Amino acid sequence: MTVFSVLGAFQFSSGFRRRKPRWHRMTGWAVAPSGLVAAASGLWMQASYELPKGDGDALAVLRVLFGSAMFTSLVLGLVAIWRRDFEGHGAWMLRGYAIGLGAGTQVLTHVPWVLLVGVPSEGVRALLMGAGWVINVAVAEQIIRRRSTSPRKEKQPGAQLRRPAVVPAIARLIGSSD
Repeated sequence: MTVFSVLGAFQFSSGFRRRKPRWHRMTGWAVAPSGLVAAASGLWMQASYELPKGDGDALAVLRVLFGSAMFTSLVLGLVAIWRRDFEGHGAWMLRGYAIGLGAGTQVLTHVPWVLLVGVPSEGVRALLMGAGWVINVAVAEQIIRRRSTSPRKEKQPGAQLRRPAVVPAIARLIGSSD
């Protein structure tokens, strides 16, 4: 999880990616598999181990839900890059990364509760844990939405490779401009 968390942070810096595209690709070969292993191992642990004291069925369901969402997001990110869909790749990888870093945000949801109220009950603990994941996914979706609606300052390298060559030809046939 350390490789995923630390190297993954650099993957989302557009300036860094632009200046060091080779580094982005090379570290991606470490970040993506480590994220998949983290998600899969979390799902395996949830299925194989007895629930710790203070956890309940609601938290178990949330762990399976968000672990599956993380794994699926990373796989969809890999499929997107394989298809040369750079925007889709970035969006799916950001979603997976946000879920993976949910534990950090869960500290921020738990500490105030513990300081003000005390140790949370089973249901409150599930709610606080779920809030950490939801906050991260909401922030990721906001970033994705902002990126997709903001005007591009410069064309992304390889962006032309995303569109099949037949699209401009079809557009000319139906009379629209490319």
